[in-house]
Amino acid sequence: MWCIKAFAIFICVLGTMLLGTPVDMEGLPETPPKMSVHQSRHSLCAGEQEYILKRKQVVLESLSRLNINSTVDSVPHVALLGSGGGQRAAVSLLGSLHQMEQDGLLDTLLYLGGVSGSTWSMASLYSDPMWSINMDSVLSKLSGPGPRLEEALAWLGQRAEEENFSLTDVWGLFTSAAIMNQMDLRHLSDEARRNVTNPYPIYSALEKECYTNGPLEGQWFEVSPHEAGFTELDLFVETSLLGSRFQGGELKERKPEMDMVKLQGLLGCAVAHEETLKDLLPPWLNVPGQVEAAMGQYLRVYHTLDRLVALIRGDLEDPTALSQLDNLQNMLEDKLNYSRSVLQESKSVEESEALFQLWTLGLLSSVEGWSQTLEEGPFKRHVSWLTKKVLPMVVKWEWGTTSNFLFQYKDSAVPPCLHSKESFHLIDAGLLINVAYPPFLGEKRDMDLLIVLEYSAGNMFETLTLARDYAARLRKPFPNIDDKILEERDWPKDFYVFQGEQSQPTIIYMPLFNRNNSKDAAEIQAKMEEYTTFQPPFSQEKIAFLLETAKANMKNNKDTILREIGKAVERRQNKSTLAVATEQVILTDEPRHGSPNF
Repeated sequence: MWCIKAFAIFICVLGTMLLGTPVDMEGLPETPPKMSVHQSRHSLCAGEQEYILKRKQVVLESLSRLNINSTVDSVPHVALLGSGGGQRAAVSLLGSLHQMEQDGLLDTLLYLGGVSGSTWSMASLYSDPMWSINMDSVLSKLSGPGPRLEEALAWLGQRAEEENFSLTDVWGLFTSAAIMNQMDLRHLSDEARRNVTNPYPIYSALEKECYTNGPLEGQWFEVSPHEAGFTELDLFVETSLLGSRFQGGELKERKPEMDMVKLQGLLGCAVAHEETLKDLLPPWLNVPGQVEAAMGQYLRVYHTLDRLVALIRGDLEDPTALSQLDNLQNMLEDKLNYSRSVLQESKSVEESEALFQLWTLGLLSSVEGWSQTLEEGPFKRHVSWLTKKVLPMVVKWEWGTTSNFLFQYKDSAVPPCLHSKESFHLIDAGLLINVAYPPFLGEKRDMDLLIVLEYSAGNMFETLTLARDYAARLRKPFPNIDDKILEERDWPKDFYVFQGEQSQPTIIYMPLFNRNNSKDAAEIQAKMEEYTTFQPPFSQEKIAFLLETAKANMKNNKDTILREIGKAVERRQNKSTLAVATEQVILTDEPRHGSPNF
């Protein structure tokens, strides 16, 4: 569902212009920001509504080029949803979008939504205001040089002085710098007044405590250029105010808006949730009866140190410094091997707990001692700062800390996990559903067609059935999913169409590895193991393979997508006709002046 890279592997590590001219949103009257919490229960906020109305003109021109007859009123509401899956998802989404551009399909999209790894590439894409007509330039970043360590640490040093500094800052930095090869310091709200060259982006996260202990309504969190807030509670603030202090729904202290580097950390930090750590245990630690809290702390510290070594090594050329890193890495490996041999002996729970705690302190002490032996200079300063600032956060396991705009908000719908806390914690939405279905279900965005690109690990169709169950619990329209498809999960087709009826969206579901590109289930399994979520950054060969695989999937299914877009136009036309007919009935049924109103 996600990826960890270099240090970020902690645990193991804008469309075509209408008639050639951009539809401009610049120069329009500035809408004053709402300084309080607000609802947008049944309709879009003003900014998004304006963007979508203008974007429909771009889509209309695109449909015409594709020989699909439509009017502005019958422009279908189409979204492309990318799944999580770490770098596998981030790279594959770029390949899929590049092929859509080449096939003239990209401008049919109103929205682009993502979770986890897909949000990494989304954040990178939208740094270019013209990305949807400039995909070649976007892809070139994947093979370009990343930011230097000095630049990265300078950014991290500034974040460390802030009140809500957490491991999310570190994760965001190395996701952005080491995976996507850039340091994007813009703010998401900067996009609120861009022209509508690109689909409208929706990013998703989860609130950690509500995900663990609270109601479903308090869990899913969406962020757009205009609003940030809880999807099911329908409570939002202006995106520029996310992280500012609120009390009782009113702004008390405005804080600087987080940049895209930190936002990437919030969106893609699945390991922030302790339960995910269990999936990453080495076999020799996966023993029933072990003390999970102490063991988890030990593993967090060890793997963080291991990835710190990998991170720093990637930016070093000095032979002396490289030799010193070798010494540290050898020391860490020796300690891990010693831990393994000791733990294999029979130990009580109490003895195991004491051992893990002792080993954790020993690791920290050893690194501190090693850092003191280094020669004075930039290398020593880097190491010293990282060990002093980052390692304590690893021990605390502090993630996604953000000022809570629902603190003491007077609404009975706000659950206790949000109402009484001055801060909440935002983490990877893929933990709940690894595709961003929630923001696109129901009447608010009134979607006709969802094109779902499945890059997840784990059981195929799981995200689909989880979304179906989620929609059922919250009484949201969702197409029928026949459980018989589960029989194909080990060797799926390259696309499935789940036809929506009435208010249900139609879903095109497209697995990355499938019968078109894999001869059998064993080959799919082998590919997932080769392109696993938890591994260091992919080589250029692996990146090229994923790009070509994703492009081929999209190219092979162009006719399917065009057919379903055509159906969506007809569907939207029927909705418009029904709406007009209903309005005429209402007007006809209104009593005339002076007539009795029974």
